Amino acid sequence: MIIEDLLEKRNITKYRLAVQAGIPHATLTDICSGKTRLEKCSAETVYKLAKALGVSMELLTEGGILQSERERAFEYGLPDYLQHDLDAYKEGLASHSNLLDCLWGELYGSINMAEISDGVITAEHANYLRKKYLYGVKT
Repeated sequence: MIIEDLLEKRNITKYRLAVQAGIPHATLTDICSGKTRLEKCSAETVYKLAKALGVSMELLTEGGILQSERERAFEYGLPDYLQHDLDAYKEGLASHSNLLDCLWGELYGSINMAEISDGVITAEHANYLRKKYLYGVKT
């Protein structure tokens, strides 16, 4: 989560941030644990946190709240050729296809085409797909 990353960079504790921001420590703990979603907090709470961390409210909301939603969205609304190759690769994994290396290559090429040649996905989007499907990195 973005707040925890910022705390680590600034070498401060959640308790200290809560005091500096003027919000209850329990509220910050709930936000960081995921019990309370930041978008459900008041604008005042988000403002106080952003101010105490020295960042914009947008950074907190876009970087923290929407990270998981953005990643989930990375697998939908793809160009047809990329969606086809992603589905074929997933099916190949599920069925233990003998052609998995070919399917891997097709997906790799489609991700690159969508990012570099066609510009229809961002570098962040492409890297997410590569890490999750091609390099086996849990996202």
